Amino acid sequence: MSRKKKNNVVKYHKGFELNIGFIVFFVIIIYVIFHIFTYFTSKPISEYEVQQGTIATNNIYKGLIIRSESVVYAEESGQLNYYVANGSKVSSKDVVYSVDTDGSVSSKITGEQNDSSAITDKAADTIISDINSFSSGYDKKSFSKVYTFKSSLASTLTQELSQNALTNLSDMITNAEANNTFYTYNPASPGVVSYGIDGYEDVTTDNFTLDQFNNSNYNNNDLSENTTINQLDPVYKLVTSENWNILVNVSDDMAKMLNDKSVIRIRFCEDDFVTTVSFDILKKDNEYFLKLNLKNSLIRYINERFTNIELVLNSNTGLKIPNSAITQKEFFTIPKSLFTESGSSSDLSVMVQDKSSNSVTIVKPTIFSENDDFYFVDDDDLKEGDIIQQPDSSSTYTVGTDKDKLTGVYNINKGYAVFKQIKKLSENDNYTIVESQTSFGISLYDHIALDGSAVKENQTIRK
Repeated sequence: MSRKKKNNVVKYHKGFELNIGFIVFFVIIIYVIFHIFTYFTSKPISEYEVQQGTIATNNIYKGLIIRSESVVYAEESGQLNYYVANGSKVSSKDVVYSVDTDGSVSSKITGEQNDSSAITDKAADTIISDINSFSSGYDKKSFSKVYTFKSSLASTLTQELSQNALTNLSDMITNAEANNTFYTYNPASPGVVSYGIDGYEDVTTDNFTLDQFNNSNYNNNDLSENTTINQLDPVYKLVTSENWNILVNVSDDMAKMLNDKSVIRIRFCEDDFVTTVSFDILKKDNEYFLKLNLKNSLIRYINERFTNIELVLNSNTGLKIPNSAITQKEFFTIPKSLFTESGSSSDLSVMVQDKSSNSVTIVKPTIFSENDDFYFVDDDDLKEGDIIQQPDSSSTYTVGTDKDKLTGVYNINKGYAVFKQIKKLSENDNYTIVESQTSFGISLYDHIALDGSAVKENQTIRK
């Protein structure tokens, strides 16, 4: 009889095994699906790269030049000769012009004035130096200045030759003066000679009118070309003070902007000359005017009655951002009295009560800004309704009781929106210049949302 061995099979029922790898994979898949969904359902956000820059503002105005000037009229009729150049300073001993009633001496003087060989070496060196200086600084974009320089050079030559003529013909002149046929004239007081007569000589900063700013029919009569004169005709004008003014008609808004200032930088558009001047604000016939007070450069603009002036108001340089990117975000404003320094750290913290256990937790919130009484914090560290214990007191404060807004932009460097505060320096209709290196602010080359109103804190950005 044979025996069969029977194999017993023991079955083990395995329990549920937790597969960590599968769970991680599953979470990643959900995360990816969520962001893909967010990407395709969110609105694309245009971005702007922050650049360094300035703002160009158009603050150019027509200025009316006012001087202390008086017209000198001829006392005799006859042949006319001038002896000083336009824009020259003269004393009461200098001969400005002469009148010859019979013309005999005047013709000799004119002949001497046309003799270029009479120019002294010293005068020739001065003229050559002036020509070289003008040539080295010449800009073809300002070709009109060539004519101004030509006129100035001609006046200088005329003055030099005329003074020589008075010396060379002194005996003849003495005889003619004895016969009352030749007269020389000195100014009544020291000043600057000008040969341009335009009818504005009696206008002052007190009696001017708005109509006088209209130069469409303006005419400046150059007397220096005259060779004859009649008694009581204007012969030249004398500017008797180095102090002069420019009147500028400005808007109400500009007058208000400058109301708390006393000095301003101005630029003469004609030659880019920049200077700082004091000013007064005048109101006349419901219009505002700036009275710019100048104490130098009178001779530089002696031939001008009207000049274009730029008020140099915005010289700030900073980070340039479009106005569309600027928005506001609301913050909790927490009284400063609730903050203390944490131990050896200088970081400010508050004591937040736990409502369930009545214990206190030390919280160090991020402070975005401050004013005299409050710190600005967001809802990352403190939530609305949190109770803050005041140090060394039983008093408490509820977060959310006080709120305020800060102005800023949304930084999107990391693919989500983060609010950054800005401090404005200047602005125009399209752009704003803000301070660089501001705490919790933006930096050069940061990428910000072009439309700040279309973005929220921590929003995922689709570009």
